[in-house]
Amino acid sequence: MTLDLVNYERQACKAVKAFWSNREAARNKQAESGRADQGERAGVTAGKNMDGFIRLLCDIIKANGLSHAEIHQKRALLTLPGFFRPTKLWDLVVIHQGQLIAAIEVKSQVGPSFGNNFNNRTEEAIGTAHDLWTAYREGAFGRQPRPFVGWLMHVEDAPESRRPVTDRSPHFPVRAEFQGASYLKRYDLLCQKLVQEQLYTTASVIASTRAAVKSGRYASLSPMTDFRTFVTSLAGHAAAEAARLG
Repeated sequence: MTLDLVNYERQACKAVKAFWSNREAARNKQAESGRADQGERAGVTAGKNMDGFIRLLCDIIKANGLSHAEIHQKRALLTLPGFFRPTKLWDLVVIHQGQLIAAIEVKSQVGPSFGNNFNNRTEEAIGTAHDLWTAYREGAFGRQPRPFVGWLMHVEDAPESRRPVTDRSPHFPVRAEFQGASYLKRYDLLCQKLVQEQLYTTASVIASTRAAVKSGRYASLSPMTDFRTFVTSLAGHAAAEAARLG
């Protein structure tokens, strides 16, 4: 079976360009209105910065046999039941013939503050997946095969995100792989562990500089968390579910 990756490299470059362009446009608009948010928040409040990646993932799903699936992107239709909490709002939800095919989170982080944001993203990613899989085990989605659960992270490639970080742990040592690891490296380790622990079907982190607003150039950090790994896994899952459900 040949998978259709819909020329994802070109689309991903366009998505990176749009990400930085949208941030800059939002910042300029708020500055002109005299209501600019503090710091980098001005580039976030538009809320559409990662839409290019979501469109790419939708194209992957449609091109691999699920063109008639319900691919939800509107906020009102992105809620799934949880176990530890009543509901969770996802970034992309795919339903076909009444079954949950995929639930995907698409996130981003830019500098200059990476420390607290990294910890928050980590806790959110782990908690979200644990909640969904517990709900799945308890029958929240009926009796069906495991859905595709994905986590995609876009991080600014900057000196602050590549600089080695020192942690303080006065009672017990920090795990060796985290010692001196930059925030980009920590995101890579996080994604690897999310998959190894079967919290996500696949998890990917990509990095780009602000200059990518013109080039669209981005980088992956390891084969396990490479963006191609993410889209290939999603395409394979879509094709398998299309064949299973007909």
